[in-house]
Amino acid sequence: MTTLIIARHGNTFNPGDTPTRVGGRTDLPLVEKGETQGRALGRYLREHDLLPDVAYSSTLQRTRKMAELALKEAGMSLPVYALDIFDEIDYGPDENKPEDEVIARVGKEALLLWNEKAIVPDGWRVNPDEIIRNWRRFAHQITKVDDTLTNHLLDIDETVLVVTSNGIARFAPHITDDFEDFLQKFSIKLKTGALGILRFSQNKWSVEDWNIVPILD
Repeated sequence: MTTLIIARHGNTFNPGDTPTRVGGRTDLPLVEKGETQGRALGRYLREHDLLPDVAYSSTLQRTRKMAELALKEAGMSLPVYALDIFDEIDYGPDENKPEDEVIARVGKEALLLWNEKAIVPDGWRVNPDEIIRNWRRFAHQITKVDDTLTNHLLDIDETVLVVTSNGIARFAPHITDDFEDFLQKFSIKLKTGALGILRFSQNKWSVEDWNIVPILD
């Protein structure tokens, strides 16, 4: 059975900062609390028997650092493989804008649909179908391996960690082929530093839990 852990990076703004909508064109580092969230993720993985066999992040430093801190806290020395398919989405004219300006441009209803159903507001440079295809291809790659001796695809039994961003993570449950069922059970948005757990068993993906927030030290 393959276990896929999808985590959102930690905080990139300090208390007192004005948070903005940070997309794939902005490469912010984690702030102190974000690093604490990275270590909390590592403790959660260790304490819940979810130690990864392989780890991935986006190419953005906030996700790479989050993964590295989590692995170190979990007592592991795995490399972190950076893939651009996990880079945050492009918020177009709303990149780096505070939320009140974003709401003024797109409206509250548009943001509500984004947060509840992953419907993209006008102007954002996002191709949901491409993101979903990327997740599906990745999910297939981590569940099957080609056995050169038998020329058959064999199931992989491992735990995979992916640290990405909010705009990308919300499309991952499409690999279950029942996104509407997911929406009935869970809130689509991962909080900063939170994670979701998906399992591949009997040739099918399912979401075991979503938006788990590890306890900070």
